[in-house]
Amino acid sequence: MARKNYTDEFRRRAVDLYESTPGATLKGIAADLGVSRGSLKEWVDKLGSRTTTAGAPTAAPAGRPESQAARIARLEAENAALRTEQAKLAEERDILRQAAKYFAGETNW
Repeated sequence: MARKNYTDEFRRRAVDLYESTPGATLKGIAADLGVSRGSLKEWVDKLGSRTTTAGAPTAAPAGRPESQAARIARLEAENAALRTEQAKLAEERDILRQAAKYFAGETNW
C-alpha cells in the first residue's frame, strides 16, 4: 500500500478539529478524515495544545497552590476555548436556521 503524505496544514486542521470537538475520539475523527488513528494521535501529540479532552487546560497538580500568573494563563486559555466553542455553536445554529427555512419553503401542502 502506498504511503500517504499529508500537508502540514491538513495535519494542523485535523488536530484543531479533534481538539475543538467535545467528546471526540481519535478513532472517530480519524475515520471521518480517512487517516489512521495512529497518525492522528501522533499529530495531536506533536501539534496539539496541552489541553484535556474537555477542552480546558490541565490544572495544577493536587496539593500545589496555583500561582497568580498560572491561574491567569489558565483562565485566559479557558476563556479563549469557550469563545471558540461559542462561535462554532453560533455558526451551526445559523446553518440549521437556514436549512429550516429552506425545507419549510419546500412543503406545498
